[in-house]
Amino acid sequence: MKLRDSATGFADVSLLETLSPEIRPGKTAVGVEGHRARLRARFLAAGPDAVAEHEMIEMILFLALPRRDTKPIARDLLARFGSYANVISASLPELLGVDGLGEAGAAALKLVQAAAQRLAKAEVLYRPILSNWERLMEYLQSVLAREKVEQFRVLYLDNRNKLLADIAQARGTINHTPVYPREVVKRALELHATAIILVHNHPSGDPSPSDDDIQMTREIKLAAAALGLVLHDHIIVGNGSWLSFKKAGLL
Repeated sequence: MKLRDSATGFADVSLLETLSPEIRPGKTAVGVEGHRARLRARFLAAGPDAVAEHEMIEMILFLALPRRDTKPIARDLLARFGSYANVISASLPELLGVDGLGEAGAAALKLVQAAAQRLAKAEVLYRPILSNWERLMEYLQSVLAREKVEQFRVLYLDNRNKLLADIAQARGTINHTPVYPREVVKRALELHATAIILVHNHPSGDPSPSDDDIQMTREIKLAAAALGLVLHDHIIVGNGSWLSFKKAGLL
């Protein structure tokens, strides 16, 4: 039955019937606690698509800020950073600059980001990476797409192309990261890796390779080949896009 219950805000009252009495919002629930109960109930009954971006942020902050009205904080965060994804990936100093959020609220938001990245990484662990390329790109986007400075990472693979380690080799400025081929191959030997994939991000959002990117890739390829290591690819991650050196004919 498609009705809107004035006490709960549900467009489909039948959804309430799927909730246990313990979590079903009461008709008399008012104030901040009533709002939280109704929002939780809607999320549990109808799923994440039933809540708006600011409401999702509110719910994250419920546990971190049990005595605060988190709605104005959530709206302030969205106004400042532009989207749910940008809020979650904002730096700790940026988050601590938001009035009312504090360390507890900032930690809750960063925990969500860390959990998402760990989940994405789990999708590529213990599986041949070359046959799970889409999952790999999702993971790399979650880790690097919104980084404010360049970060150079190396994926070290075993002889079945399964991930041994994902190592952040270096961090640089907004447009440059120093990379030393000897350090890349040295770590490969330590891990007993047989292949590598190079990864770095462009904070500008444009994944087009620079001349320095191309030259650095050639140097690492030569250093790796001298030790019997295979360089499968070099991925540049932009904001919502990526470039494969192999697919672009640059490797």
